[in-house]
Amino acid sequence: MDPRIRTHAETIVDHSTRIESGDDVVISMPAVADDLAVALHELVGERGANPVYLHNSDRATRAYLRASDEDAFETPDHQLALYEAADVFIIARGGPNVSEQSDVTPDTNAAYRRAMRPVLDERLGKRWCLTQFPSSGHAQLAGMSTEAYQEFVWDAVTLDWDAQRDHQAQMVEILDGADEVRIESGEETDVTMSVTGNPTLNDYGEHNLPGGEVFTAPVKESVKGRVHFDLPLYRKGKEIEGARLEFEDGKVVDHAAERNEDVLTGILNTDEGARYLGELGIGMNRSIDQFTYNMLFDEKMGDTVHMAVGNAYADTVDEENERNESAEHVDMIVDMSEDSVIEVDGDVVQRNGTFVFEDGF
Repeated sequence: MDPRIRTHAETIVDHSTRIESGDDVVISMPAVADDLAVALHELVGERGANPVYLHNSDRATRAYLRASDEDAFETPDHQLALYEAADVFIIARGGPNVSEQSDVTPDTNAAYRRAMRPVLDERLGKRWCLTQFPSSGHAQLAGMSTEAYQEFVWDAVTLDWDAQRDHQAQMVEILDGADEVRIESGEETDVTMSVTGNPTLNDYGEHNLPGGEVFTAPVKESVKGRVHFDLPLYRKGKEIEGARLEFEDGKVVDHAAERNEDVLTGILNTDEGARYLGELGIGMNRSIDQFTYNMLFDEKMGDTVHMAVGNAYADTVDEENERNESAEHVDMIVDMSEDSVIEVDGDVVQRNGTFVFEDGF
């Protein structure tokens, strides 16, 4: 086994999920990540915890979705019961074909997401970690050799997370207690939102591995303006390119995309909450310096901002503010490296990708 896989597993167990004796752990991996699953099982055993291993397969999920009547989807109570009983969830992405589900219709995907929402909500209430195994399919999508992609992934997940936490804490301090955030980029992005009362979280490799962002939730009906997401989004095997959203009173009132606009429309039509923003995130991980069509990495890149339509994480919403709820949570990215600023309460805190606390601002 590649020793980097063992290091990856140790980071998940000791840093991201902090598994302890007696924990009931659900491990969900594709077949290509079997070595990572083996390393995780060994570590879980050493710590006196109890694993259940699920094999996730894009091919199997595609077969189920294409064979099903979208009006007949129901929340799987047996899976929900497993998640209710578990303490920790570890999920890895990876697979030979990232376009496996590209021929599942947007309406079917939306109906399935609605049925699975209680399962997702249960998982998000526990200790969990979503990570990436460096498969050949994702290497191809990133335009990299398998070996180069392996180095890219394992370098990213084994970062000095204490140092990254301290770096990001400077931005958390700026946003915590702030009222208004304005994002401007080029001629097509000028959006303002309130974050009054909502906590800002520091993601340093716990729930998402790799980490590398600070994020919060906008006050639901406060978002106004327009956004051009100039970096593409790969969604269920299809590339959404050039997405544009226009907001009034928090809600998406107009949208367009240069490619696969129907997929974007399907996301926004999933439910009422899918037309509101659930997250504002600021990428701060300078070690992720290449766009790879993988949101787990791309949203963390320095010089970027991402916004997610759909569900807001409960711990980013003050109890006195309304939490946006949805079966969707879809991140989209704005490149902030040129002709761009972030303003917080009228003060510029980032200009062309450089933060106010960094050299060169």
